[in-house]
Amino acid sequence: EYEGERNVEGERHGRGKARLPNGDTYDGEYEHGLRNGQGTYRFTSGARYVGEYRQNKKHGQGIFFYPDGSKYEGDWVDDQRHGYGVYTYANGDSYTGDWFNHNRHGQGTYIYKESGSKYVGGWINGNQGGAAELIHLNHRFQGMFLNGYPMGPGKYVFDSGCEQRGEYVHPEPVKETGEEEEEEHILLVPPKWKAADITKVTLWTPNVEQPAS
Repeated sequence: EYEGERNVEGERHGRGKARLPNGDTYDGEYEHGLRNGQGTYRFTSGARYVGEYRQNKKHGQGIFFYPDGSKYEGDWVDDQRHGYGVYTYANGDSYTGDWFNHNRHGQGTYIYKESGSKYVGGWINGNQGGAAELIHLNHRFQGMFLNGYPMGPGKYVFDSGCEQRGEYVHPEPVKETGEEEEEEHILLVPPKWKAADITKVTLWTPNVEQPAS
């Protein structure tokens, strides 16, 4: 069903309202039969998008409200979160920063609501990666991350005025064999902190290089 403006060719063109066969609705601007410009799209799932469209796709600035209560506000390109935006998750956590093809990618800040901790640094394909600082209530870790885990040399800086240097090393993966199957399963083991020395606090300069796309 469609109610709204049309051009001389009879195409939806201008302002209009539509109900799609699957029950979704759209109220906004059209151009030559396609959603184009500002509009509001409501999904039967309870989700809602308010923002810009280009040729039927979310493109430009927009806010997407998800059924679980989470929300994304920022840049869109061809229906993907792409550019700069803020995602507020259902549990109260939030991410503010760069996006690439729907994933957190580039530089960004993730705040954990429950603990109050904050990750500031690089992201690669949705995971924490690159130079970063993980800030807790009374101490912080400064170093490199890979696939969501700290990796390699780094240091812990404590509010008491001292810092502990060291590195995160990967233990050997654990192989587990099922009772009924002879297939081996590799269990990924998080890296472990290997402390070196404790000294007075020194200034830390973040790595400004961008992670590879």
